[in-house]
Formats: sequence, structure tokens, C-alpha cells
Amino acid sequence: MFRPAFPVPLRPAAALLVALVLVLAGCASLGLREPLRINVVGIEPLPGQGMEIRFAVKLRVQNPNERAIDFDGLTLELDLNGKPFATGVSDRQGSVPRFGEALFELPVSVSAVAVLRQALDALEGTPTAEVPYTLRGRLAGGLLGGLRFSDSGTLKLPEPLRPLPPGQR
Repeated sequence: MFRPAFPVPLRPAAALLVALVLVLAGCASLGLREPLRINVVGIEPLPGQGMEIRFAVKLRVQNPNERAIDFDGLTLELDLNGKPFATGVSDRQGSVPRFGEALFELPVSVSAVAVLRQALDALEGTPTAEVPYTLRGRLAGGLLGGLRFSDSGTLKLPEPLRPLPPGQR
């Protein structure tokens, strides 16, 4: 009778199930349990070129996880009123400590077309003192290519930029 040198699994489906469970358990241990918390804490003007506007956006990144997050680059996209407004990238390297936070500054560019689009939408729509925003980005690096983050809310316009009520135009 033929006897193989190593045990042959009787059920290939069972072996596949065991392998899948082990892979998923390994992936789960690599991932973070809680999402990063990102807040915009400042925006300062930078010199621009031609018809672009540039800003330095300061982000506070909080890591509520038991593992430090190392990164090698950042990307950022900002939408206002549901439309693309500003983008930025940085080759900065760093780390956000476990149960800690870090402050990053990222240059972003706003094209003249995006400014014009927002201005036209403001003129056509109902005046409002608040503008909805969506912020998306990524801390690059790591085994899986980095960590994505997002934040959304409303920006309150400063007093001089608030639109006048319809009766006072």
C-alpha cells in the first residue's frame, strides 16, 4: 500500500478554511483598531505663482491606538461645498506616537478656477455664513501603503467675509 511521506489532508476545504483564518488573524493584528483623528488647527498664506493661491495647512493628528504610526509622506484634498478646492503633498517623514499626537504643516495649492467656481456658486446660491467642507488625505508608508483619513464639517466665515442678508445688498 502506498503511504505518502507527509500527511495528506482529507478535506481540502478544511485546509483552505484554516489558512484563511490564519491570514485574517495576521491582517487583523497589523491594522489599527481606532481611526486617526485629524483636525485643521491653522491656515496661513504662502507665496503663490501666477494665478494660484497657496496656504500652509496645519493639521493635528491624534493616534488613539496602542501602536505608533510611522509615515513617509502626506497627501491632502479639501472640498468646499462638495467641490474640489485645494490639494497638497509633502515628502515629510515622521511618526505619531501611540496614544499621542503630532502637528504637521502641509502646503496646499488652490487654482484660480477653484476660487472662481466657489465665488460663482456663492453669488448664485443662498447667502450663508457657514461653508461645508470635506478633508481627505493619507499618511503614506507602512506595509499596506499608508493610512487614509477624512474629516468633514462646516467652516464659519469670518465676519468681514460673511454675505449680507438679501435686504441689505
